Amino acid sequence: MRDPLVTVYITNYNYGKYLEKAINSLLSQTFQDFEAIIIDDGSTDNSKEIIEKYSNNQKIKVIFQKNKGLNVTNNIALRVATGKYIMRLDADDFLDSNALLVMTNLLENDSDLGLVFPDYYIVDEHDNILNLEKRHKFDEDVTLLDQPAHGACTMIRKKFLQFLGGYDEQYRCQDGYELWVKFTSKYKVTNIDTPLFYYRRHGTNLTSNEKRILETRASIKENYANQNHNGNDNNIAIIPVRGTKYKASEIALMQLSGKMIIDWKVEEALKAQKVKKIIVSSPSNDIEEHIMKVYGTNSKVYFHKRDESLARLNVTLAETVHNILGLEFVKELNPQIVTILSIEYPFIKSTSIDDIINTIKIFNTDSIISVREETKTFFQHDGGGMKPILNQEKFSKLEREALYKFEGGLSAVKTAHFLKENKIISGRIGHIVLDQKSAHALQTKLDREIAEFLANQ
Repeated sequence: MRDPLVTVYITNYNYGKYLEKAINSLLSQTFQDFEAIIIDDGSTDNSKEIIEKYSNNQKIKVIFQKNKGLNVTNNIALRVATGKYIMRLDADDFLDSNALLVMTNLLENDSDLGLVFPDYYIVDEHDNILNLEKRHKFDEDVTLLDQPAHGACTMIRKKFLQFLGGYDEQYRCQDGYELWVKFTSKYKVTNIDTPLFYYRRHGTNLTSNEKRILETRASIKENYANQNHNGNDNNIAIIPVRGTKYKASEIALMQLSGKMIIDWKVEEALKAQKVKKIIVSSPSNDIEEHIMKVYGTNSKVYFHKRDESLARLNVTLAETVHNILGLEFVKELNPQIVTILSIEYPFIKSTSIDDIINTIKIFNTDSIISVREETKTFFQHDGGGMKPILNQEKFSKLEREALYKFEGGLSAVKTAHFLKENKIISGRIGHIVLDQKSAHALQTKLDREIAEFLANQ
């Protein structure tokens, strides 16, 4: 008896109320050349009783295990799978009846293709469709692969995944991102411009914890960059502060939870592993005096006396960066990447500074910015009244219409690109997403009151 073409494994942990929907959506596929593996990860609800109902089905293998986490479970499925292709279905999601047919046809017709993923519907706990998530068309529009596929309902050529060593078991979430980073560096991927599964959004989703997700993604990129991008790490971080005529200088010397804002920035930059030198650039004598007093003996911190003319509001920061890159010790350092840390954002962490440097390396962008996705609906007045822009009120959520706001004041540029273009943000622009606290800016009195509260959390 030959092996099936596809292995689909269903991972379950206490999703008994949704489990039958997931299993039945798989068993009712128009494409039937598959095996199913149901892996219960130590559920304490009625999941076992539901799974036992299917134990006599010839297509289904059942594994009961103590709670091991997602990536360990993924690797168990990879070892047990006999199919040429493998796909995970989460127990709280379910498939369109043609999902396997469409994805296997695409993989069978292109031996270089390693991974395919479809668009999908978002549904609530009662199966009501909330909206349609549509990605860019990869074969036509995508040249920068920094937006991962959904971890579930992505079909993968098994031998490619095995060659990469499977999943990294140190991570208990974000398996899709860990796989994406290493997979896209080696193999061809594409998407299917059709919704083929239903992703359930409810209060217990793994993806609901933003801080955990962002920290895990940063850790994934850190490990990958250390293993695959071990070149020159003599990167510099510039903290520009305008002179005493401007609000930035006032912010820099402002106390937040008993510590000056400038110290919040410098201390986090000092913790960054990917930064060799921190350069505080300002025409302010007060800033200079403080930096020399507090960090004068620290060889990693340098104060750059910025010419007053370069600190004016109508002068771009690029001129200051040029000036700094011309300093003799900076030329000797030969930094690959220049990172800019805006003084108005006190809660940027060293991990985000390292993350922006790792990300520019991994995805080979020219420059990079920190952002938050803007989920509010924006309106314009067209003379006849207010109209939503980008059709944000419609049912389909198109990736190309998503809005991102530059937040956190964190940016970076490859030195060679900057010297060629004389711009900090240009060329192929990548991004990292910040958590809400890191994106908090000190622009108003209320912002500062909120910051004082956040500083003590």
